[in-house]
Amino acid sequence: MSEQSEALVKKVTDNGITTLTLNQPERRNSLSVAMLEALSTELESVSDDPETRVVVLAAAGKVFCAGHDLREVREQFDSHEFQLKLFNLCSKVMQQIVNLPKPVIARVAGVATAAGCQLVASCDLAVAADTARFATPGVNIGLFCSTPMVALSRNVSRKHAMEMLLTGEMVDAIKAERLGLVNQVVDEQALDEAVYRLAKTIAGKSGFTLRIGKEAFYKQLEMGLAEAYDYTSEVMANNMQAADAQEGICAFLEKREPDWKDK
Repeated sequence: MSEQSEALVKKVTDNGITTLTLNQPERRNSLSVAMLEALSTELESVSDDPETRVVVLAAAGKVFCAGHDLREVREQFDSHEFQLKLFNLCSKVMQQIVNLPKPVIARVAGVATAAGCQLVASCDLAVAADTARFATPGVNIGLFCSTPMVALSRNVSRKHAMEMLLTGEMVDAIKAERLGLVNQVVDEQALDEAVYRLAKTIAGKSGFTLRIGKEAFYKQLEMGLAEAYDYTSEVMANNMQAADAQEGICAFLEKREPDWKDK
């Protein structure tokens, strides 16, 4: 990993939980090309890491993520090639999160706007401090949040997504929870406790089972009802042949803790 990657995204693994921290608070943890490349590298590194069962995505400072780096964007106004590279790279990172074979929990303190809001919506779960705020404010500067819209519209209802996209107004943490953008809202002082309690609970499950379950969840969402049932029936039948499924069932019936082998 490069020194730049180390500087922009910090990585710490403890008891099966890997925390990736956006680490450029002086730039409001903006998703510059360098930041996106660093985050992409770290996501790739944890994908096959047997020590990682759950990923927590956090940010240093008072802002979770302010979206794209508008200074960088302004410097490249005349380069369609750069703009396309930036948005394609951002889209790649969001899909890496969805396709990562480990659950990803967003730890949100402060503001998450535009692509920062997209980042939260792309994570499997999100826990927010009561002081957190969210917005897709591109419409306010003449640049509609079209790519953030993809993740947002897959997490909240159409009308609520359109309201955020068309008004660009801030949504507080309580409303974000009501809309389904975050799972829970806690006092800012209790944020780490809530995040890592959730992460620890998930990390205690079979990594194999988590992987196939997350993959199946997102695949079936894009299917029709009958196709989704056919697909998930096949997934469950295959899952039943796994050592962890058989161990888990036996442990339940025998009233003991399962001994996961992650296979």
